[in-house]
Amino acid sequence: MHLTLCEPAPMSLATGDPPRDVYNLQSSCGTGDSASLDNFVDSTANESSEEESAGEREEEAGVNSEMVNSSTDVPAERHPHIEPVSTHRPDSLSLVMAESHLWTSRGDGEVKLRMGESGMAAEPPLTVDQIFKSAVEKYGDYTALGWKEGEQTKTLSYTEYYTACRTAAKSFLKLGLERYHGVGILGFNSAEWFIADIAAILAGGFAVGIYTTNTPEACHYVAENCKANIIVVENHKQLQKILQIQDKLPHLKAIIQYKDALKEKRPNLYTWADFLELGRDVPDTQLDGIIASQKPNQCCTLIYTSGTTGQPKGVMLSHDNLTWTALAVGRHVRLTEATKSQEIVVSYLPLSHIAAQMVDIWITMKVGGATYFAQPDALKGTLVNTMREVRPTAFMGVPRVWEKMQEKMKSMGAKSSTVRRKVAVWAKGVGLQTNLKKMNQNGAMVRTPVNYRLAKKLVFTKVRKALGLDRCTKCYTGAAPITKDTLEFFLSLDIPLYELYGMSESTGPHTISLSDAFRLTSCGKAIPGCETKIHSPDEKGNGEICFWGRHVFMGYLNMADKTEDALDEEGWLHTGDLGKHDDNSFLFITGRIKELIITAGGENIPPVPIEDAVKEAIALVSNAMLIGDKRKFLSMLLTVKCVMNEDTGAPEDELTPEAIEMCRKLGSSATRVSEVAGGRDRVVHAAIQEGINHVNENAPSNAQRIQKWIVLGRDFSIVEGELGPTMKLKRPVVTKMYKEQIENFYKEVVTPTTPDNPTSPK
Repeated sequence: MHLTLCEPAPMSLATGDPPRDVYNLQSSCGTGDSASLDNFVDSTANESSEEESAGEREEEAGVNSEMVNSSTDVPAERHPHIEPVSTHRPDSLSLVMAESHLWTSRGDGEVKLRMGESGMAAEPPLTVDQIFKSAVEKYGDYTALGWKEGEQTKTLSYTEYYTACRTAAKSFLKLGLERYHGVGILGFNSAEWFIADIAAILAGGFAVGIYTTNTPEACHYVAENCKANIIVVENHKQLQKILQIQDKLPHLKAIIQYKDALKEKRPNLYTWADFLELGRDVPDTQLDGIIASQKPNQCCTLIYTSGTTGQPKGVMLSHDNLTWTALAVGRHVRLTEATKSQEIVVSYLPLSHIAAQMVDIWITMKVGGATYFAQPDALKGTLVNTMREVRPTAFMGVPRVWEKMQEKMKSMGAKSSTVRRKVAVWAKGVGLQTNLKKMNQNGAMVRTPVNYRLAKKLVFTKVRKALGLDRCTKCYTGAAPITKDTLEFFLSLDIPLYELYGMSESTGPHTISLSDAFRLTSCGKAIPGCETKIHSPDEKGNGEICFWGRHVFMGYLNMADKTEDALDEEGWLHTGDLGKHDDNSFLFITGRIKELIITAGGENIPPVPIEDAVKEAIALVSNAMLIGDKRKFLSMLLTVKCVMNEDTGAPEDELTPEAIEMCRKLGSSATRVSEVAGGRDRVVHAAIQEGINHVNENAPSNAQRIQKWIVLGRDFSIVEGELGPTMKLKRPVVTKMYKEQIENFYKEVVTPTTPDNPTSPK
């Protein structure tokens, strides 16, 4: 097919042209020396992508909310447009939902906002343009975005940022962007990414992030599904993916490359600077008319799920979803407005995921914060350099980022002198006990012991400074489960990690832990204005977690049946996650409905707690996957910690320094995965079996004991397909890839593993 450029606008009037630097934005941060593993953060994802995949409901994590007792329904007067909540989910919801208009699967549809009568839920609905204009009025001269070009730091103020977005929006219109059509954005975090995203919304289209790790086929699915008129790519590598599929995209009109010089000229392929020039003769009145026609209850952004259980779904988020959630979260976590003290964040997690968008773009904009962009190789070791330079006041990390920091610090600590090690152990003991006491007293004033103040001076302050967290008062973790061991490790260093929970379908956040309200392994309480309900709880209080609030999505694009599966007749979003509340209304995730293993004996077993227990008991283990659905007993696939290729993100045969050190302590000389896999190293095999035995001893029933296991020949990774962009396990993929090993487990029935009767792996 031939890309076609629309006819130029009849008038030639443009105001508010962007500052000169906008035409040459470079967020690659130069080609200077990049810090390696000694900076605590190792490679955790292939390419320049991170944390997540846009949220398959089972893959999303987010933020916070306030809990409602699972045994009580929400009274009708709180939500005047619905009847009292019922836990019954009808077989067909079409009629009910058509009447209530709480959801739609049409890109041009509108929904009834879930307004409350008071509090956060009653805040006036706003469009993206309205909150951006408000930010410009309040914080116009404050830094909005910052990035490095070589050794120089470049910035855009809020006024310049908004002007650039308007210019890009007019250029999109010139290229023929149609209302309710997508603008795909494929690249690492940068000012251009933000500008393209917001410009797409202002111009009446859909902002659509595409994962940088996507194959051409995966890019095609997203671009076709959202009827993309324009695709914005980072560089030549990403451009090639789109060029391979452009003939299959009938709606595509133009491609824009925002980094590096074009290696080839093609019709309707533009550099970023050339793209911005296109909008100069588009009248502001044309853009203003489109902006004025937008409503808070209309879709403006599509977040595509990771598709771990099927084709990705386009999660439709409205203006109100974004703007209300940004307001509610900012207030709840007590972010300060820039006029008092500017919040600083580092953007490095994939922006195709809603958690990164909410933190980096919308919440930060709401309070006039500044977002600084990390280098594209942030997750390969350079993130800590940016952290030390920027010194963020709030930081969001997926569990793997925190785990890599933990592993590196442990490895460095092992090389320290005996005195230093003893001081560190003492300080961590003091830090853990002091912070646990604070946690249990819900933030009440706790008298700080003298030894804590000494530990802070000798250890904690230095660690924070080394990590770039010396002025960070809010460290968050989300998107995947994190082990108690990692939480306690950082708590012992006086760095509490506050867990978030949510999904793409809840615009990211639903529950958040706070400094004065958190519990280890709990994801906190719901954001004010939101509700949590436990659907059909069992005798222990475990049931499916359901959400209510203005953060709940509009529906899945062109998928009415999938939308009906996600929302019940009262409009509650069913997460597919199992959880319960404790006596203080803290929410705990206990498993996933779709991940539940139902053995041949009919016992329902959540795999994640058992997998986490194994990883905690056996430090050498990197990933664990429990097997046993429709089987007579449980078995497990294990991988050990290995070095990841810095360029491809693929696992290599070499064990990590920490893993090698663990082998030495056990009496093994192994340095490679291949020397350990399949039970080849008897010493390591015995140590793993000992850890399995320990986990089995704490199993609540014989059915939950692991009877067979094997160490695989390589670790799981995104690039090889076992992990999603959020580093979550793709169970169906792993099951298919290792079918032979799994079948070997069940060739003969064995008696349960016990400390006295260890079962050798097959």
